[in-house]
Amino acid sequence: MANFKGHALPGSFFLIVGLWWSVKYPLKYFHQKEKRGPGARAQQRLEVIEAAIRTVFPIIGILAEQFVPDGPHLHLLRGDDWVKLMNWQHSTMYLFFAVSGVTDLLTAVYAHIPRGIDRLVMAVAAFAEGFLFYYHVHHRPPLDQHIHSLLLSAVFAGTVSLSVEVVLRDNVVLELFRTSLVILQGTWFWQIGFVLYPPSGAPSWDLQSHDNVMFITMCFCWHYLAAMGIVATSYGLVYWFVSRSKHQRGEIIGIQKLKSDHTYQTALLNCSDEE
Repeated sequence: MANFKGHALPGSFFLIVGLWWSVKYPLKYFHQKEKRGPGARAQQRLEVIEAAIRTVFPIIGILAEQFVPDGPHLHLLRGDDWVKLMNWQHSTMYLFFAVSGVTDLLTAVYAHIPRGIDRLVMAVAAFAEGFLFYYHVHHRPPLDQHIHSLLLSAVFAGTVSLSVEVVLRDNVVLELFRTSLVILQGTWFWQIGFVLYPPSGAPSWDLQSHDNVMFITMCFCWHYLAAMGIVATSYGLVYWFVSRSKHQRGEIIGIQKLKSDHTYQTALLNCSDEE
């Protein structure tokens, strides 16, 4: 992860999951309000697919951290020296999210697994991410430490939200709040990559500058505002789509009812003529 691509990869993972959740949870909420929607099997199939994807993503991350040309290649020790501990920390973070994905997969397939265990394991994975990052940036330049500490606020807020969801299940407000934090993590990983490892040709940031620390704090607020805007936009689009589908379905039912009434009246008239 000690390069631009290494931050873009987890950022992309978080963004994909966050954008999917920004559509999934409003759609689920509106279907529940109308007491209709996809059947249990279809919904279970979607949950299985999502859990499988959220398992594959971290595995890709682990492979990328371990088997890049200068990676540890699963070697933790070489003689008396640790081998690429930064890569091992990132791999550990990915491992917890992979366990969370597997737990979601098992919860979706087996009904006897206690309800809420998937959220609990996801909360543990988020806490492990924050815990690892907290001890990840000691003795680094001020801007480097600060930009990672801002990420921790999103991670630990997500941990608290997920912990509440263990008890307060299917609460759309908590789900959308968590979604906004996941999107924030995705965009912020990209921002960290641009600041610490500018793409070729971009000027380097002064990691000792207090002005840069002040700007990056303000930038973090803008990122979260954008994340909330994405969630709100998705919510509005889903609402528009569901409302339009409901309207069209009502028109079709109305037309079918008119046709049925017309057929019935025609049949009565034919019977009267025959008499």
